[in-house]
Amino acid sequence: MVDLSVKIGSLRLKNPVLTASGTFGYGRDYDEYLDIAQLGGIVTKTITLNPREGNPMPRIAETPAGMLNSIGLSNVGADRYLSDKLPALKNVDTVVIANVAGDTIEEYGEIVSRIQDQSRIDGIEINVSCPNVKQGGLAFGTNPDITAEVVRISRLETEKPLIVKLTPNVTDITEIALAAQESGADAVSCMNTLVGMGIDISTRKPLLHHILGGLSGPSIKPVALAKAYQIVQVLDIPVIGIGGIMTWEDAVEFLLAGVTAVQVGTLSFVDPYGSIAIIEGLRLYCQKNGISKVENLIGGMIQS
Repeated sequence: MVDLSVKIGSLRLKNPVLTASGTFGYGRDYDEYLDIAQLGGIVTKTITLNPREGNPMPRIAETPAGMLNSIGLSNVGADRYLSDKLPALKNVDTVVIANVAGDTIEEYGEIVSRIQDQSRIDGIEINVSCPNVKQGGLAFGTNPDITAEVVRISRLETEKPLIVKLTPNVTDITEIALAAQESGADAVSCMNTLVGMGIDISTRKPLLHHILGGLSGPSIKPVALAKAYQIVQVLDIPVIGIGGIMTWEDAVEFLLAGVTAVQVGTLSFVDPYGSIAIIEGLRLYCQKNGISKVENLIGGMIQS
């Protein structure tokens, strides 16, 4: 038997595979494809204080090795999330992490305060890295001082584990990661999407109404792996790897680079069962290589 459990702050995950915010709905959207209790955890769709319609269509486009999206944080808002969406996860035996975003620094504190008493929410992921909204979003994650203030005000409102989702669209991602750690984050997620765009040459129009969007999928994996590795070198808190994780081999790479867990995003659109296949692949890899605990893989890269 292989022990696949890992620890993120005070959270004990049954395995290191979570689903990424914005790719798995509110938690029950994939019920017909898999038993979500098999997952290490789920990160629910980003919630803002008030409902958002998001950006106009088209807001998703396929690329040769990934996906562009400009959803714009479309969501039902905090009140409906708590009354309609969260109760559906009441009896699910896995970790539930709520992803939250605000238009102002103060709004982050307000939404964290609103949800922090919910027993079904095990942790909170702070989104300071969305490239698809005109207000807030990316701006909060590109300045270390602003990131620090968002984390600080959120930390004052809750004792639940706080995870900060970082943007790669900065000069030095380690600077932002350190600011998050020093302000009270229990972990960081690395990374959100890269800024990208596409043009339909037959119509000469952009693929996305918003023109710019977030690029995800296998094309960004080498960048995500490098960013995660860089952050691991400077932080004392766990790092959750995100970006182009499509196979169990990808997950092993991230673990060897030093992350504690991974989040699966674009894969869920291609193969709804893909996250479970990654868990099984990790288990078989460990068995084949005589590894009794997946934690023994973390940071196990051998440098020549």
